[in-house]
Amino acid sequence: MKKLKLNALQNRTLALFQELAKSEETSAKIEGSDDVSIMFLPTPHGDHVHIGRFVVSAKDASGLSNETVWKALERKGLLKSEFPYRIILKPLGQSQETGLLGNFEISDH
Repeated sequence: MKKLKLNALQNRTLALFQELAKSEETSAKIEGSDDVSIMFLPTPHGDHVHIGRFVVSAKDASGLSNETVWKALERKGLLKSEFPYRIILKPLGQSQETGLLGNFEISDH
């Protein structure tokens, strides 16, 4: 699979969407397809936000509320944007390597 060119904010946001797609608390598989609907986007409290098992700086998670980022990822075929309500993460978006999950800090609370 060819790695798509994403800017840093798009890449970070995709990595966070991938993490949200892994949790039944924030997402659900769409019956009859390989797509995943992400219906719950956590909001920052203080200077951070909890994404699955990770704690991420609010600055690094800014793409979660940025319609331009959602639309850019949609144009690249990674997701379907229903901004601001939900993201439908397509298989390409689920499998795209971001190289970032090792950079996020595991939450201690």
